Amino acid sequence: MNHFNYLIVGGGMTAAAAANGIREVDGDGSIAIVSKEERQPYDRPPLTKALWTGKKTTDDIWRDVPSDVSFYEGVSIVALDAEKRQATTTNGEVFGYDKLLLATGGKPRRLPFGGDNIIYYRTFPSYQRLRELTEHHDRFAVIGGGFIGSEIAAALAINNKKVTMLFPEAGIGSLIFPAELAEYLNSYYAERGVEVLAGESVTDVQGEGTDLTVVTKQGRRIEVNGVVAGIGITPNVELAEKAVLKVDDGIIVDPTLRTSDDHIYAAGDAANFYDHVMGEHRRVEHEDAANSMGKQAGRNMAGAGESYEYSPMFYSDLFDHGYEAVGVLDSRLETVVDWTEPYMKGVVYYRDHGVVRGVLLWNTWDKVEEARQLLMTERMQPEALRGRL
Repeated sequence: MNHFNYLIVGGGMTAAAAANGIREVDGDGSIAIVSKEERQPYDRPPLTKALWTGKKTTDDIWRDVPSDVSFYEGVSIVALDAEKRQATTTNGEVFGYDKLLLATGGKPRRLPFGGDNIIYYRTFPSYQRLRELTEHHDRFAVIGGGFIGSEIAAALAINNKKVTMLFPEAGIGSLIFPAELAEYLNSYYAERGVEVLAGESVTDVQGEGTDLTVVTKQGRRIEVNGVVAGIGITPNVELAEKAVLKVDDGIIVDPTLRTSDDHIYAAGDAANFYDHVMGEHRRVEHEDAANSMGKQAGRNMAGAGESYEYSPMFYSDLFDHGYEAVGVLDSRLETVVDWTEPYMKGVVYYRDHGVVRGVLLWNTWDKVEEARQLLMTERMQPEALRGRL
């Protein structure tokens, strides 16, 4: 049995950040990363952004990890004995540990049809598969109008592909944007060559290979060469449940990112942490959370004992538009829209009983920290917010 001072389950951005965090505090302890992917950690945002615009190549996305980390790639941890501090892989190999980090991320939600004909876009292999399809084919359907759907539809259109975008909501990003902004994005995407089918639910994907038909509830039949789905993820909590850790929409962690077991930590997409700025437990599925939580978890595994008091930001690029945001963006909240130029530049404040819970910086840059300082402060009237950022 191999024994490590620090065992990291998962090989994504969180894992890389954790390994570097450990080394900031402990320069000698043994570290192992066990990953089901057959490659070392890489940045995920470029998979829907910079790799499609030519701003980055695949050589640019690999994460720096301490050179003495032991990697076990292409295997998964399937059993976790918290009492013995042992983890067992798919091939029966057992690892002992002093401290363990669950950086297990999330798995894409899947549709009850279409099988492997649908690309559930999340990993480097899914990027490779779609990129290869685009080298030989031109017609694609994108299911979902959220983060992944809006980004990959734009990426495909930028590469001169015929894209049909389908989602049940009224507009692109309807779950987070005010209605007028979501409706604007529908027309903006259409101007950029994307066929936007808002309010359309997909009921089937028929065919095989590159001869596929997307069938909608309204009876449409759309012939395409490839189908991409971005309909959200669910946190990977199975190992935590097997170890009888506290789980509720993710793995519950304390302010030091430690789980209900003193020797096990969790960070990234799978972790449900206490956001000191927002004053509540939440789970955040974005790069900034993966990097900041991973680093802090690594430091604390190595004995730093520091509280994670950061509220992560998130961002996206949609053709020529871009945004950064903090807090909770929920279109059901009251919004105060402050345009410098309608739909081109401005700020959207999300309020609950007068308290700012989220800020969207639309084509507005270098304002994240100022926006974060507005979160959960005293009640603010709309007139006090306009022109604030």
